[in-house]
Amino acid sequence: MDERVSSGARSRRPAPLPARVALAARVVLAVATFVVALLLAACEAPGRTVTDDRGPVPAPPGPSPYGVVFLGPGDCSSRGPVIREVFCRSEKAAATVLARHLGTPSSGPPCPDATDFVLHVSETGTGARSRLTTGYACMRNLEPPHPGDPGQGGGPLTVVGDCVTASRAGEVTETTCADAGGRAPRYRVESAVRRRAQCPDDTDLFVSLRGEKPVGCARRSTGW
Repeated sequence: MDERVSSGARSRRPAPLPARVALAARVVLAVATFVVALLLAACEAPGRTVTDDRGPVPAPPGPSPYGVVFLGPGDCSSRGPVIREVFCRSEKAAATVLARHLGTPSSGPPCPDATDFVLHVSETGTGARSRLTTGYACMRNLEPPHPGDPGQGGGPLTVVGDCVTASRAGEVTETTCADAGGRAPRYRVESAVRRRAQCPDDTDLFVSLRGEKPVGCARRSTGW
């Protein structure tokens, strides 16, 4: 009798895969899942951001050719009736800032001895770049002459090596040591001390200075 297979017979179940083949299939599936996750992350909407729990990272400062403070130390100014801050390498640069202080020269810290002149600075308006808006800048010319140097007869400070003339009212006026003209007696500041008693015995005139040694010891002379 011929054997026939009825249509209702159940199909045989497939034999299980070997252990190594199953492990390899799981590894391939895991790698494929990871790649898909990377692709989805790359395709996120451009508006989304990633939160960094280490805290915000400060943005790099933008270019500031003149610094934060208007006419701050190391900056340069132009010459003329209207003083402007300019690049120090500019042909318009005439002087550089040695120091910058709040207040007024009479009440604030003294300028360095090499100061040729003092600028009174007042920065106002919406474009002010710092809180240091009112004060003074101690300036030195980029090129000679330097009236603030000792014996040159100018500058905002009287320093050791300067020459002065004295009036009956007890006031002194700085003059150049090389000037042979004039009838008023001249005195040269030979040293600076803390107290008058520390001046040499041959001191002819006491001159008020600024700084840690406010007493200048000057001697009279007719010329140098």
